[in-house]
Amino acid sequence: MNIRNPLLPLITLAALLLTSPVFSKQIQLDVDLATPVIKAEQKQKAFIKVSLTGYEQLSVEQRIPANIALVLDKSGSMSGEKMAYAKQAATLAVERLNADDILSIITYDTGVEVVVPATKLTNKAQVIKAIQQIQPNGSTALFAGVSQGAAEIRKFMDKNKVNRVILMSDGLANVGPQSPSELGQLGMALGREGMSVTTIGLGLGYNEDLMTQLAGYSDGNHAFVENAADLATIFQYEFGDVLSVIAQDVDIEIQCKNGVKPIRVLGRQADILGNRVNTSLSQLYSEQEKYLLLEVEVPAQQSTQALQVADVTVNYHNLHAKKRDQLTEVALVRFSSSDSEVRSAINTPVYEAAVQQVANEASKKAIDLRDKGDVKQAQDVLSKNASYLRQEAAALGGSQALEEQASESIEDAEKLESTNWNRTRKELKAKQYKVEKQQSY
Repeated sequence: MNIRNPLLPLITLAALLLTSPVFSKQIQLDVDLATPVIKAEQKQKAFIKVSLTGYEQLSVEQRIPANIALVLDKSGSMSGEKMAYAKQAATLAVERLNADDILSIITYDTGVEVVVPATKLTNKAQVIKAIQQIQPNGSTALFAGVSQGAAEIRKFMDKNKVNRVILMSDGLANVGPQSPSELGQLGMALGREGMSVTTIGLGLGYNEDLMTQLAGYSDGNHAFVENAADLATIFQYEFGDVLSVIAQDVDIEIQCKNGVKPIRVLGRQADILGNRVNTSLSQLYSEQEKYLLLEVEVPAQQSTQALQVADVTVNYHNLHAKKRDQLTEVALVRFSSSDSEVRSAINTPVYEAAVQQVANEASKKAIDLRDKGDVKQAQDVLSKNASYLRQEAAALGGSQALEEQASESIEDAEKLESTNWNRTRKELKAKQYKVEKQQSY
């Protein structure tokens, strides 16, 4: 005689609900003002921080599959230790991936060679053997190398995979398109397709403007590696990011309300059309924060009055749920005639982030001045930047993060007189990129 368990339907229903996409994790959206209470009865500027934090990855075993193209410079300048360490780093990358991942390996010198066509990593030994056979020779067809890497990615292009080109180069692009703007346009086009490009500049011979624009417009990472021996460490960091992506194709729309006017966006490329701001992220990593700061002009209001300054809508592809999710939030500000109330309400983390991004823009200006040969004016910019950072640190009751950035600004000013400006410039560009993009390494 069969006795049916009366709890079975309930248990089955609970199991279905728990595994349903409705119950999938979502990224966290936070919208905060650096100054949530501002002075009444006067028009003024304020910063809105739109922050996205990735949820905890379910498990290493359940991570999202990767579709990676390793694009390696094998021009003549890569001879010796550089090539040996590049092969070691590429081998470590192979070992980090598994049989569900897609990998292709492309090399370039005067021309381009597909060493390993895009394929699932079911035979790692064969791929590693192919890596070891790479030999340096010729010039630097960088544009063609990245383009071929993208072509290999397209063979298995999937919105539910992490699609990334990882470029390593030690030299100037001297075959085919060579300018930073041309490579930036390539990065932008690939970003629109759903690929990001990480660029790793090795040594002192590469063009950092080209490499940062290629990475930046596709929302990838960038690293300056002076010593080839450090390549393996950088590859480990990079694959730590690649293997923790939980969201892609992230669209952010901010609509300013009630007469609030958008002025500029810090920390991300964005389009401002009237009272509407649009931007995007290529991907978001598990338990990492990515943000942008929107500077706005707020009209004068009466004391105690609250004002909705913006609506924020975020649409993204949730890789674990395999569907698009939407998040919404509003930004509110209150007005007070009390200076002490305004000061005490300051959101310290948001205020710090705003100051850091403003200071980062000044650092970029200093590089532009140094490039034009105006060392004195460039140093003045960084000196004033340090004063600004210290003033804001004091206003927050002693911000250690801003004090440290002020000290770095003074050190950077001294470095502008360095006889090895090439090295210093690469350091500064990499540091600026990391601050702007909130890069994890």
